[in-house]
This record gives sequence, C-alpha cells and structure tokens, in this order.
Amino acid sequence: MMMFVFVLIYLMLVLLRPQDYPQMQGFAIPILPLAMAAAAAAWVFSREKRFNAPQYILLPMFHLVLCLSLLAIGWFAGALEAFLYFLPCVVSFFLLANAVNTPGYTRTTMMVFVLCAFVMAVHGAQQASTGVGWTGQTTVEDGRIQYVGIFSDPNDLGMLFVISIPMAVYLGSRGGFLGMRRLFWFCGCLLLAYGIYLTNSRGSFLAVVAMTAVYIWIQRGAIWASMLGAGALVVLRLMPSRLDELNVQESSASGRIDAWYEGMQMFITHPVLGVGAGQFTQYHYLTAHNSIILVLAETGIVGFALWFAFVGYGFWMMYRIVRFEPEFEDEDDILDWQEARRMALVLLVAQSGFFAAAFFLSRSYVILLYLLAALVVAHHSNVLARFPALGELRLRSHIVRWGVLTMGAVAAFYVVLKVLLAMG
Repeated sequence: MMMFVFVLIYLMLVLLRPQDYPQMQGFAIPILPLAMAAAAAAWVFSREKRFNAPQYILLPMFHLVLCLSLLAIGWFAGALEAFLYFLPCVVSFFLLANAVNTPGYTRTTMMVFVLCAFVMAVHGAQQASTGVGWTGQTTVEDGRIQYVGIFSDPNDLGMLFVISIPMAVYLGSRGGFLGMRRLFWFCGCLLLAYGIYLTNSRGSFLAVVAMTAVYIWIQRGAIWASMLGAGALVVLRLMPSRLDELNVQESSASGRIDAWYEGMQMFITHPVLGVGAGQFTQYHYLTAHNSIILVLAETGIVGFALWFAFVGYGFWMMYRIVRFEPEFEDEDDILDWQEARRMALVLLVAQSGFFAAAFFLSRSYVILLYLLAALVVAHHSNVLARFPALGELRLRSHIVRWGVLTMGAVAAFYVVLKVLLAMG
C-alpha cells in the first residue's frame, strides 16, 4: 500500500508538473527526483516484486542499445547523457507496473490519469478564453493550447487527452451515487474532447477515430469498424481544424514524408545500431515525425526489434484477455473476469489511440508511453494471478516470431513510404 501511495504521488507530479510552473522556477527543492527516489525506495523494500512479463527484459535491453548506439559512433559523453535521459522512463515503468498489483489499484491509477487530464483541459479552456492559463503559459500557433513541461507541445497534451477518454468512459460506466458518478465522468469525456479540439492536433483527431474503430472492431466486427471509422473521418474533415489541410502535397505532410525517407536512408546506411540516439536531426533538418522511423534510424534493427516487441506485447496482452473465453462455474469468477476484460479493452483502445497519434510524431522515448505500458503490464499480471489459465507470455518462446514481425514491419513501412512518395 505504501509503495502504491508513493508511486501515485510521483505519477501526479509527472503529469500535473507543478514543479514546471513559472512561479516555481526559484524553488530549489527537486520535487520530482525526490518523489521518484521515495517510490523506488518503497519498491526496493517491498516484499512483492514482479518480473513476469517480457517487457521487464525488453525495456532495459532497449535502454542499453540507446547507449551502445552512441558508443558505436565514439561519443561516450552522449551515451551517458542518453542513459540519464531515458532512465526515468525505465524506472517509472518498473515502479508503476509493480505498484499496481490489484484491480482496484488499476482503477485508481486510471482515475489519476483522467483527473490530471481534466485539470489540464480546464487550463486549456482558460487559455482559449483569455489567452493565458494559471500556469502563465499562453496559447501558441493561432490559439492552440499547451500546458507546461513535457506537455508544452499541443500534440503531447492531445495525446494525454486521447488515452484518458476510454479510461473516463470506463469509470463512468460503473455508475453509483444515484447516477452522479456516471454524470461526472461522462461530462469529463466531453471536456477532454473539447481539450483535443483546442489542441488542434491532427494526430489526436486521427487517434480518436482509431480508438473508435478499434472499439467497434472488437465489439461489432471489422465491417462496422471500417464503415463508422470512415464516417468519423468525413465528420472530422468537415470540422474547422487543421485536418482539412491534410494531404500528401500539403507542406507539413510533405515535410514529414521527406523526413521518413531520410530516416529510412539512415537505417539503410547504419542498419545495426543506427546513427545514434538523439542524432536524427544531425542528418536531417527536421525530426522524424514518426515514432517507428525514429527508433529504426537512431538505433538500427537491434534497437527497433526490442522496442517493437515491447510495444507489440502490450497490444497482445490486452487482446488475448479480450478474446480469451474461460469456463467458470462460480458467479464471482464470471463477474471478476468480465471486469478484467472491460479494463483490458480500455487499455487496448488507449494504446491504439496513443500509437495512432505517435505514428505522426517523434514520441518513441516519451515517459507517457512507458507509463501506459506499465499499466498494461500490471493489468496483465493481475489477471494472470487471478486466472492462471490465461497463460504467461515468455520472450524465449517468441524470439523467432518477433524477428519475422520486425522485418515485416520494416518492409511494410518501406512500401508505404514508396507509395506516399509516388503520390506526392
């Protein structure tokens, strides 16, 4: 319990970022590192430590490859810098994945994500109304809202709103308090949708469509998902937003495709360990604007294989819970499984939204990705402990599979890139 409390405090500081408010710039105490240290100490002294997911191996290995990619080009100081830069992502993943060890803790963590997103959406509404929020941050680029710290980019803020929407829907679906709880969370969903609109992030708009399509695909099938997804895209294109500018000839989209091409060339010339973590802009004036090509170009096939498996296991874990059909005789077991499946569907949809947006952004190393991954791993471990028939996933059993899938993903991206270049 104590470890979970410390981790929640750390999580709230990571998301709400009070330490990054301009009013706090003269405050000398490093709040966030101290909160992480306290949570890490609680984990060290905890009796229950879990390492029963492939991600516990894959993420430290990917961290190592980030450093090796820079050592390979002879930059020792850069390797140390990369180690320290990515370390909070690794530590945060381990802490959250271990602290959330009950279904109740999973729901509480979802509540923290969503409530923090509510606060930022209200801040954004104030920005849109007055031009400046209580943090002192102003709007950017023709009125697009932003927050502070890691959410000072409207696209990052939109990604948090995106992954929070399915969590808010789930929390509202539980009812209670004469319907007031449902009203609160569903009104919060509207607030988050308004926040996404205010960010005017094309990736976030597309992510909402992707989440809707995935949910309908799971519940109704691929045909319904395709039809309603296409309809949602038409509606979004009719809205007054930057989506109506989206085509391969538009300057922003053309710049992204050029960056993807340059990233592929970096991979071709440095196929094993890439050009080095953080070195993409040393070879091209723009960042990759794609989380896949960024990892591929900067860490080569070795780093990409590890990162791709890390991400892929997250989807696989939630999908297998959603599709698993156990046989129960006890009514309590049936209810517990139904609840576990609902949470898995929420996390599957949230991941779909995150990576739909991340496909158009360079967000391979952001902490939000690894916090969401930790919640996914924690839920899978909790379900596995309660229902062992689900079966544990072991990395050594899937090495060949991930090798084939990795090469297939690279080939598929190359084909897509060729098509986009031809269209442009």
